[in-house]
Amino acid sequence: MVASDLDRTLIYSTAALALGMPDAQAPRLLSIEVHESKPLSFMTEDAAVLLEELATEAVFVPTTTRTRKQYQRIQLPGPAPKYAICANGGHILVDGVSDPDWHAAVVRRLADECAPLAEIRAYFTATTDLSWVRKHRVAEDLFAYLVVERERLPDEWLRRFGEWADARGWTVSLQGRKVYAVPKPLTKSAAMHEVARRAGATLTLAAGDSLLDADLLLAADRAWRPGHGELADTQWTAPHLDALGERGVAAGEEILRRLLAAVRAHRSTVPPQTVTSLNGSPAALPDRA
Repeated sequence: MVASDLDRTLIYSTAALALGMPDAQAPRLLSIEVHESKPLSFMTEDAAVLLEELATEAVFVPTTTRTRKQYQRIQLPGPAPKYAICANGGHILVDGVSDPDWHAAVVRRLADECAPLAEIRAYFTATTDLSWVRKHRVAEDLFAYLVVERERLPDEWLRRFGEWADARGWTVSLQGRKVYAVPKPLTKSAAMHEVARRAGATLTLAAGDSLLDADLLLAADRAWRPGHGELADTQWTAPHLDALGERGVAAGEEILRRLLAAVRAHRSTVPPQTVTSLNGSPAALPDRA
């Protein structure tokens, strides 16, 4: 099974493409997301071909901090994923529909272990300054984030907020122009483990670029990160992680190339066997990553 972050891992906005080559040598790009009638996210045409191949040879699970509505704007190449993880693990989509039991269990755990979201929002209202905050946002009633003018963001405010939130069961991270406040139990890795269980996966592969992807990468059997993003900036690593040198949209293409090679190498070494099918009944299927 392959669980991959999307933004700045597989798909890229125009600001994140990092096309450092001469214009005549730039790769052909495919628009895979439109928002308010404008193309928003892209991948290279070669990456699109690789993703189509990957999605036919493994259980491919888009794994994102995006809300369900934001995720559903994306039109990925290849077959529609059976599973997707949204809201940083707060929702597992099955054929595009949120699993209510999973979401209810997440909500119960957050209520038991963390300060309520309303308390985080109240802190934002009381302590932030319109001179450096552009937007306050709540995602799926699960977590909150600020869109900020990063060059004006006070370091001392971020430090104090991180300490305050940590004592209340929340984590704080600065990613690009966004300051995220996320409950500690709300993780991509927990949702990945659940999908792997349902899919009968014997190998989990993951990719991501941001601090909110770290737990996902640690939980996978093998993982990759690009040469950009918060994890690269902090030189974050793990024994089973490959840190790539490519940046921008070229990194997305290389990540897909590595993932596909790993899936094929695994499938070539494991003979066909009986596994549990997606509906829970025994079925003779080739081993799937």
